[in-house]
Amino acid sequence: MNPQSDPVEARRQRALRSAFEGRKLEKRLVRLTGQAVMDYGMIGPGDRVMVCLSGGKDSYALLDMLRILQARAPVAFDLVAVNLDQKQPGFPEHVLPDYLRAQGVPFRIEEQDTYSIVKRLIPEGKTTCSLCSRLRRGVLYRVASELGATKIALGHHRDDILGTFFLNLFYGGRMKAMPPKLVSDDGRHVVIRPLAYVPEHDLVRYAEQKQFPIIPCNLCGSQENLKRREIKEMIAQWEKRHPGRTENSFNALARITPSHLMDRSIFDFAGLQPTGRPDPDGDHAFDEDSLPDPASVLALGDNEEIEPAPGLSAAPPAAAAPAGCGEQAAGQRPIVIQRRRPAADPALHPAPAELPPAAPRAAHNPPTGG
Repeated sequence: MNPQSDPVEARRQRALRSAFEGRKLEKRLVRLTGQAVMDYGMIGPGDRVMVCLSGGKDSYALLDMLRILQARAPVAFDLVAVNLDQKQPGFPEHVLPDYLRAQGVPFRIEEQDTYSIVKRLIPEGKTTCSLCSRLRRGVLYRVASELGATKIALGHHRDDILGTFFLNLFYGGRMKAMPPKLVSDDGRHVVIRPLAYVPEHDLVRYAEQKQFPIIPCNLCGSQENLKRREIKEMIAQWEKRHPGRTENSFNALARITPSHLMDRSIFDFAGLQPTGRPDPDGDHAFDEDSLPDPASVLALGDNEEIEPAPGLSAAPPAAAAPAGCGEQAAGQRPIVIQRRRPAADPALHPAPAELPPAAPRAAHNPPTGG
């Protein structure tokens, strides 16, 4: 039977395909979350992890991932979900308690009227996120102490971390992002971000698949910080036009070379001295392919040097611009590296004896055709 001609069979096939894709997605999210937890030592034996649950897609997924890891991990740790009811008008107070009871997750709902404080202190039309987040952090730190939590888990994902990096870079003049693990502002708690490796688009799909009861944030009319939105759109355009750029940018945050930046507080430039040994991490990553390997240049010896091929200048004209990394401009001749041999030492290499001049050869007349 052709599935396309049978609507029931077609629906069954779609359901099977959707279930298969859903299992693949969950497996990938668990793998990425577990990898981040292991890489940064986020959770240890006996930890009591307070999972901050806002009612958004990210915190729901965070709770799901940690519950799966809790069931599979070789070490035992506890989870407790915490939601801060900020007394926003129209907030559905029953949604999270009902969901958490159905899931069998221990939880605490903390009621604190931060909404009135924010509305009183922030002028109409201004962004409320900064003050709101500071007030929320203070309440959550207090609750963590009351619960005896050793870790506070937040739902920030890969795109949040990368977006924060570019916000600080473009608008703050600092190379700073959201760390996967840090000590809290009050110095009393460890904050972790287990979704640090997870891209947001996977969390969107996962929330749709699981049909979480999403609660929108209406404190600021669901407005988003303008600069953060600009960064988010920039990253989305990059990924659309240059697939892989987002991943490379994120990976770069974990591959820092302090000696190739300019921060004197993390590298002793003033005390830098030559070691006399080649550095495998030295400045060679973007050398042109036509240039020799630095090690081979060092091996030429004291009496050898590099010179350009005949007819070429030792350096390109100042006005000439390269066509691109690894490319050659139209009409430009390639630079060829040649060895110049050192002058021979007469004591070690005597000149050969002079030979007598050769006798003149008899004239030779080519045969003519006859």
